[in-house]
Amino acid sequence: MAVIAESPSRASPLFSNLTNLYALPISERPRKTWAQFLNAVAFGMLFHLGCVLINVAQFVLLLPLRPFCLVPIVRRLYDAGIRRSKGAFGTLLVTMCAWFGPTNFVITFETEGPGKFTRDELEKLVERDSEGNVFLNLPTKSVLIANHQIYADWWYAWCLTYFMNTHRDVYIVLKKSLKWVPILGWGMQFYNFIFLARSWASDRLYLANRLAWLGKRAQEQDIPLTFILYPEGTLVSPDTRPISKKYADKLGIPDMAHTLMPRSTGLHHSLRALAPRISNLKVIDVTVAYPGIPEFKYGQSYYTLRSIFFDGIPPPAVHMHIRVFDVSRDVPIGDISASNPNVLPQNRSQAVETEVPEKEREAFDLWLRDLWREKDSMMVRYLETGTFAEEGQKEVVIPVRFRSRWEALTPFGFFIPDVVVWARGRVGL
Repeated sequence: MAVIAESPSRASPLFSNLTNLYALPISERPRKTWAQFLNAVAFGMLFHLGCVLINVAQFVLLLPLRPFCLVPIVRRLYDAGIRRSKGAFGTLLVTMCAWFGPTNFVITFETEGPGKFTRDELEKLVERDSEGNVFLNLPTKSVLIANHQIYADWWYAWCLTYFMNTHRDVYIVLKKSLKWVPILGWGMQFYNFIFLARSWASDRLYLANRLAWLGKRAQEQDIPLTFILYPEGTLVSPDTRPISKKYADKLGIPDMAHTLMPRSTGLHHSLRALAPRISNLKVIDVTVAYPGIPEFKYGQSYYTLRSIFFDGIPPPAVHMHIRVFDVSRDVPIGDISASNPNVLPQNRSQAVETEVPEKEREAFDLWLRDLWREKDSMMVRYLETGTFAEEGQKEVVIPVRFRSRWEALTPFGFFIPDVVVWARGRVGL
């Protein structure tokens, strides 16, 4: 396996005296300095400028195309623009890390247990181009699941897809109330994110329909799809820890120590909607840990979006252990042979994907709990050793930064020429 061994990302000289504060709880850190205040202002201005410019481009260039999307060439132009604008947002997240919260991804890959990579796969996982840019050859059509410790988890997950080159095709589930948040909410609607009302009775058919459509399109157009989901549903915290314990007691099993008991319903239905329409669907399982958080303490006491990007105290590294499962072979999602991949579930009589027999539901629930139990054990190893690596295993260290200075400008409107050039070559204009 190729190993990327570079110097760790360093904080800006402006914050050189803050580099060890990540191990202190936020409540015990020194009072904010003027440099941190100015850093927060600069971050807020640049991040929101990037969001506004992307959203303006969507409204001005793409929204007028929507009424004509029944015309194939217009549909291709519209989809190309949406994917490029979403990629620009993914690049914006990487840019904000590089400029305001420098960190490294320290990645290990499973080599022994479930979800392991073969020796041949390991040799091809990490590539580097002539300019030293890093690429991860992970599956391009997948459901990415991970444990959930801090609110920045989703930020770093999207940054990971940047190195997988699937950052233009990320999908997530959000609360329906966020749909109309100015700028960010509007942009998320363009991105085809899935907004749920948090009522499973009304959400399950809608979720199946949207994911079936996304999966069918990804397969037919041969484009990536990375659906990010957190089965725990929320952060590990003093409020959620007792809820996890109560759920474990109800099942008559021990609670997790460093994660929450996962809820299988959303993931199970998502896989059942996608699997009939994506022939090689994979589950990418990521176990994430952050330095400086003591055992049985809570991540949000040490890392928040504000402390990372406003205060300039990011984690010095984000540790990730990655496993991959083939859904058709390794994941017990149940019998979906009656599902028609060409038909989107519109009502319960059609929705084979959402009608799960009790035995199949229990089998998947047990599989996910076992997966999380292994994840919990990995967290124990990390807390004891500071790494997910087994003895003798090498880590892959990837600085979270953009590939070129020009690419750093793409969130600020410079992705538009890229869309035009791409579209001309793609549709033969």
